[in-house]
Amino acid sequence: MKILLINNYHYIKGGADRVYINTINLLKEHGHDVICFSSVNKENYNSQYLKYFVPIENSRTLSFYGQIRNSFNYLYNTHVAKQLELLIQDTLPEIAHINLFYGGLSSSLLRVLRKNKIPIVITVHDYRLLCPANAYLNSSNKICEKCNDKFYLHCTLDRCLEGKFFYSLILSLEAYMRKYFIKPLKFIDHFVFVSKFSQSKHIAVYNKYKNKSSHIYNFSPIIPDNVSFPLKSNYFLYFGRLSSEKGIITLLNAAKKTRIELKIVGSGPLRGEIEEFCHNNSNVQFLGYQNGDALNNIIKNSSYVVVPSEWYENNPMTVIEAFSFGIPVIGARIGGIPEIVEDDKNGFLFNSRDENDLSMVLNRAASIGTEDYLKMSNYSRTFAINHFSKESHYTQLISLYKKLINNDK
Repeated sequence: MKILLINNYHYIKGGADRVYINTINLLKEHGHDVICFSSVNKENYNSQYLKYFVPIENSRTLSFYGQIRNSFNYLYNTHVAKQLELLIQDTLPEIAHINLFYGGLSSSLLRVLRKNKIPIVITVHDYRLLCPANAYLNSSNKICEKCNDKFYLHCTLDRCLEGKFFYSLILSLEAYMRKYFIKPLKFIDHFVFVSKFSQSKHIAVYNKYKNKSSHIYNFSPIIPDNVSFPLKSNYFLYFGRLSSEKGIITLLNAAKKTRIELKIVGSGPLRGEIEEFCHNNSNVQFLGYQNGDALNNIIKNSSYVVVPSEWYENNPMTVIEAFSFGIPVIGARIGGIPEIVEDDKNGFLFNSRDENDLSMVLNRAASIGTEDYLKMSNYSRTFAINHFSKESHYTQLISLYKKLINNDK
């Protein structure tokens, strides 16, 4: 099968990009012809299709007038449309699977795919289809669902993107394009939601998602065939983006009230603040950005992975990767996290944004005995095998592809 995979980035910048890369590798393993389309970036992984990729300017590096000029491409990039048209004519894909495209490649690609009668499936990683700022967070980093009423100027009036009027206005305009001109429910054949929480949120706002969607969890390509279940280690671990919506500051404040050893792995806008905190608190260690085997070893040797999110997290890869190694998770009770972290079974839950509750849970987790920890570790890995295996994911995905292709015919 010839499958076109589309994403804003052809390297791992975040969790959605990791899913995109994992899906490429999974489909190739099963002998499919995978065609890639993305943006030009020096970080890109190698691909035979790089010549079709499109340069995308970063508005933050442009002058004010440059930002105004670039806003047209942000909303509807004609160069993307032309390059995608060339790629389609040269490769003749049978189906297109999109991950992230808003805020980068733009909705122009939907028109090209529809023109060429290519069935479209999208994996929904965030809330961009409902919330112009994509995370249901306002400029104060508080949960906000105002735009559920479809009056997207809320985003502009509240300056939801970094407190900036112009950036927020562009997001509002993009949302109105989706509402009136290039409607996702009209152009996209099927929506894959990675959490039941996200699926229910979308259906509550637009009931038509109910008949055009399914729920498929993300998968882990690294579930080992055999694993020796770890004894409880001496440190807790946070790994991921260092940004406010991830709850990293709440975690640091909670850890300060305990005697646990905490290690932080990642990069992001709060790196400087975190480095300063670690300098003044001996029980917290910052390890910087890690990946590959180095990161896997850090995960495998931890006692718990902490996911203290403060937004409607969907199906975090951090949880999936931790469970793959039999490492229990301490997760915030928000979004899709409670779907997969079962209190007292494969980890512990705490109230999001509540550092006192988190500190109590950290102490509780640190105090459990070896036998109870081993049961929790065993259940974590069993949960990963049952819900996040690449074999199960492939079966569901390829069945969906075939159904859409047959329906199109």
